[in-house]
Formats: sequence, structure tokens, C-alpha cells
Amino acid sequence: MSARDALEGEYDAVVVGAGFGGLYALHRLRELGLSVIGFEAAPEVGGTWYWNRYPGVRCDVPSLYYSYTWSAELRREWRWSEKYATQREILDYARYVADRFGIRDLIRFETRVTAAAFDEAENIWQVSTDRGDRIRARFCVMASGCLSVPNNPKVAGAESFRGRIYHTARWPEQPVDFSGLRVGVIGTGSSGVQAIPLIAEAAQQVVVFQRTPNFSVPARNRQLRDEDYEQFEAAYPAYLESLESPHFGRVNSAAFEAPIPSREEQWRRYEELWQEGGGGILLSFPNLLTHEAVNDVACDFVREKISQIVKDPRTAAALSPGGYPLGVKRICVDTNYYETFNRENVELVDLKQEPLDRITADGIKTSARQFELDALVFATGFDAMTGALFAMDIRGRNELGLREAWKDGPRAYLGLTVADFPNLFIVTGPGSPSVIGNMINACEQHVDWLADCIDYMRRRGLQILEPEPAAERAWMDHVADMAARTLFPKANSWYLGANIAGKPRVFMPYVGEGYRFRCAQIAARGYEGFRLT
Repeated sequence: MSARDALEGEYDAVVVGAGFGGLYALHRLRELGLSVIGFEAAPEVGGTWYWNRYPGVRCDVPSLYYSYTWSAELRREWRWSEKYATQREILDYARYVADRFGIRDLIRFETRVTAAAFDEAENIWQVSTDRGDRIRARFCVMASGCLSVPNNPKVAGAESFRGRIYHTARWPEQPVDFSGLRVGVIGTGSSGVQAIPLIAEAAQQVVVFQRTPNFSVPARNRQLRDEDYEQFEAAYPAYLESLESPHFGRVNSAAFEAPIPSREEQWRRYEELWQEGGGGILLSFPNLLTHEAVNDVACDFVREKISQIVKDPRTAAALSPGGYPLGVKRICVDTNYYETFNRENVELVDLKQEPLDRITADGIKTSARQFELDALVFATGFDAMTGALFAMDIRGRNELGLREAWKDGPRAYLGLTVADFPNLFIVTGPGSPSVIGNMINACEQHVDWLADCIDYMRRRGLQILEPEPAAERAWMDHVADMAARTLFPKANSWYLGANIAGKPRVFMPYVGEGYRFRCAQIAARGYEGFRLT
């Protein structure tokens, strides 16, 4: 950490985080003429794409769509190289945006916000950092990310292990050489599914410790061609229009009205999408995520593919998900994941059959065996959606802490604002679509909404905005109701916080239709459901 003097001062707005949400928030608020400052714990922009450097890490959204929509110039200037961009290319994109639009100078890097408290006497936020900064700001924008705090599971004996331990969410900046090593990988979510094939190419031996198998589909990644860009540009206006539609969302009205397709029709469509690659299987039929009979066929299809790919029947069976529907955990998009288990140097350990007992000085002991290992990789994901917010001491009216306010689960009107926390905005917070869809578009829409809201307040001489508790309750009831009408609650996923011990089980993202449309309506009605004073 480089030395610098502590900063004190007053700003119109403070932005926490310099990922895609934070970068755009700084840009938009500055464009409004506001004085704004950003804080970022990393030494660079990029958010989760700075920290996640593990082997094989890529975005699971096609890169042409994992891009800002707010600048036509930026879209013309930047050219993605592959259908699914690597972490390095996405980070380069974030750096390019920061430099191209002069955003970097607004950010204090290697600085972690530790506390933010609302001063009711002066109607202002007091923000403190680990570098001694003391900032006063009218508005506080939390762009700290949904997937930014690693889930570090407590495994007995971890401190005794003599080898190196890595976490996919905090990978070293320099590449890790696994050549000739015996490597244990704990976790088979998205990061594990991406990392295991590449680790296996280098290591002497890889032992994969799996608690719950995940559904994964092939990426079929490839270089982008000129015709890909031409097709994208031709479809782009319709794409932007679709985002604003009253029916845009993961689960829309068609999900409850569509007829049930035949098994044969489903199988044909899934085969087409499997060969095409990517997560398009989730968009195959409108009732895939609402009707068990439809989803059961999709599950059967993927399990059949696993049995065809993986040669050992016992391993194939252990890798085949069961007991929960396809798509209700974030689906994995892989390159040669299932094929990797045909390698002689790769072994799968099913922790449901032989639970993990402890980590020893020399490896991992299960209930049945001891595995001698030189390195361990935790691919155990994140404390999603609330972890980064709870890492700060955020206090609203009457010194109410956000942890206390959310002790029974998060609550936020539109996933953007919280009752008793005036002038606090959360980018892609609980109660918004966020992690269910394209995160960069979700960040962009939230920033546009909050920037327009601040501009509305400024033009009318308004000082304070906060949601009515009744509006917040009604919105969160709607979020819960929409989830309950789907198959999403049928899995113990991180959408529910099920991967974190002691975390309340509340379905956090909004899966319904017309979220953007509803946000726009609320703003057009003079910010319905908010107190503006």
C-alpha cells in the first residue's frame, strides 16, 4: 500500500467500489456537475474482475453483451476477441473505460471503506476508511458488488496444512505453477468448473472434492468474426428496446401461460442449444423455471450428456445433479469440464458418500481415506449480495446498523434504497434482478436511475430521499412471491444465502418481469413510495 495523506472534505456524493457499477456511477454523477469521490480496496479498477484471476476464469455472458450501452463511441472503439471474454480482457476493458473517460482520477485506490454513518442533524453521510479518510457527502452510493467477498469455509485443520492454499476469489497476481504437484480442489461451482480442467493439464494429480454437483453446459467458445459484429449491430436497437419492455425478465407472464412442450420437442431444442454452446438452455422454453415437468426433461437431457461424456459410470453418476431443478442455481458454462474426469490424473471424491473430516498437515482426510496433497484450492465462491455491505459498519437513522436492520434477511425498495437509511443507494442490491441476469446492464440501469433521482432532487431543492417502510415491505413481499411461484426456492443456492453458515434463508434476487419498466414508472410518478423532503 502506497503512503498518502488522509483525506478530509465534503462532497456531493461518495461512491464505494470501482467495478463496473462504481465506474459508471462516478462518470454519471460527475456529468451532472456533482463533486464526487470514489474508494476502491484494490490497486486497480475492475471490481470482481480484478480479484478473480484463477485459471480458466471467463464471463458466462457473451462479451458483446457484457458491455456498457451508455456510449456508442465506446462500443465502436472496443473490440472483443472471443465470444466469452477472459478475465484479463474484461479487466482491460474496465481500465480502458477508466482512462478513456478520465474516471481514474476520482478514485482513491488501496483504500477500504470501514464505516458510513448518517448524521441526522446535518442530513449528511460521514464516511471513514482504513487510511484515515473522513469524508462528508450528501449521497452515498454503495457499488461494492454482489460477488466480492470470498466465502472462506471453516474446515478443521486448515491452519496445519504445510502446502499452499489458494482461493479462486483471491488468486495471486502472478500465475501459479501446479506442474508436478498433487492438488486438491474443494468446490464445483462456477469457479471450480472453470479452473479444474486447466489445473488438471498441469498438475501431477488433481483430487476434486464435490459436495453438490452442478449443472454445466459447454461454452463452445471461439474467436469473434466480423460477421458476429455485423449481426450484433443489426440486432442492437431491438436488444436495447427489449430491456425496457414490461415483459423483460427471467420469469415473465408467458412462464405461467405457455403450453407444456412435448419431450421430443424439448430434446430437439436442448440438443441444438448444447451444440451452440452457452447458457441459452435457460431461455429455451418460457416455463422451464416454473413447471417441474418441463424442467425434469431438461435435467434428464444434461444428465444423459454427462453419462455419454464421462467414461466411468460411477464418476458420471456422482457428477450428475439431482434433487433440484436446472437453472435455479446459477448454471455453469464450461470448457471440457466433464471430459476432464476421463483423465488418469483426475479423481472425483463425492463428499456425500465420504464426508470431509479435516485438513491435515499433508492433505485432506475424509471419513474413508487420507489424500496426500501439495496444494489446496478453495473454489467456494462468495458471501453473495450482502457480504460486501456487511463488511462496512453502515448506520442510518438513530444509529441503526444495516446488519441489525437486515438480521432477518435483506430488505430494500427496488433493491436500490433502504428505509431508515436516507440518501443511500445500493447498486444491484437484494431485491433487484442483479445476479440473475447480465450484471453490467443491471449496474448501468441502477446508476442511471439513481443519477436521475439525484438530479430530480437537486432541481427541486430536495435534500432527503428514503423509501416508505410500507413500500419497502410491499416490494420485498412481491420479490418473495415471484420467487415462490418459480422453481428457484427448490435448491439450497447462494441466491438464498445457503452457502454461508448462519445467514438467513431469504431469496435475494428479483426474478419477475418488467423490473426496469417498474422503476421507470415509479420515477415518472414523482418517485412513488419514497419520502422526499
